[in-house]
Amino acid sequence: MIEILQYEYVQNALMATLLVSIACGIVGTYVVINRIVFISGGISHTAFGGIGLGYLIGVSPIITAIPFSIIAAIGIGLISKEAEVSEDTAIGILWTMGMALGIIFIGLSPGYAPDLIGYLFGNILTVPSFDLIIMLVLDLVIILLVILFYREFLAISFDEDFAEVVGIPTRWFYLLLLSLIALSVVVLVRVVGIILVIALLTIPAAICGQFTHNIRKMMLLSVAISVILTTTGFLLSYYLDLASGATIIMVLGIAFIISSLIKKGRYFSS
Repeated sequence: MIEILQYEYVQNALMATLLVSIACGIVGTYVVINRIVFISGGISHTAFGGIGLGYLIGVSPIITAIPFSIIAAIGIGLISKEAEVSEDTAIGILWTMGMALGIIFIGLSPGYAPDLIGYLFGNILTVPSFDLIIMLVLDLVIILLVILFYREFLAISFDEDFAEVVGIPTRWFYLLLLSLIALSVVVLVRVVGIILVIALLTIPAAICGQFTHNIRKMMLLSVAISVILTTTGFLLSYYLDLASGATIIMVLGIAFIISSLIKKGRYFSS
């Protein structure tokens, strides 16, 4: 184990597991308690348009994915609230449009698109130092916004009608929450890919939600569990020569099943 730490790509991978765990632990808690898992999936897939745009204009796809994901998040929120269409319809429309735009942009870009599979399914061993810096900055933004607006996010998560009565601009904070999901998607995409982001955003928080309903504890436990499980998945993928993103998700899924059985056992024993 110690000898592999001398490699820079392994050091970057371990740092990436910590950074993604912070994002998915904090924002994933809001995703689970607000039951907006499908929305987070829509945002993550729409972000593929930003990945394709990066290839087209010749800049890091992570950079172009940031504004693209935020616009997609706000678009989903506004369409679902303002337009006379159901939320799942709005998500489905933007989901497919984002993926289609990504394909078009990549098709128009000169040459071959390197590491495209990594953006779709994740490859933690290819995370460069530049992307780690971006991930760190996005994590800091997420932490700052959650600290500043913790009470408001808590209010809209549990009683949106009451929050509106007491003067909280619920629609604005709902859009801000979706924007936090968009930032988290960008943080997670290099580790598990666009296709699998939804699992990393939801599974750690879902595991913790079975044992505590305190939001602060749920966030902290989600971060800790995510660090342990993503690191375990990475090490298994490294030593067994498996796809890193898929292996991490399988470890998370197995952990969720085990935690559910433990919870069920406690329920029946009581």
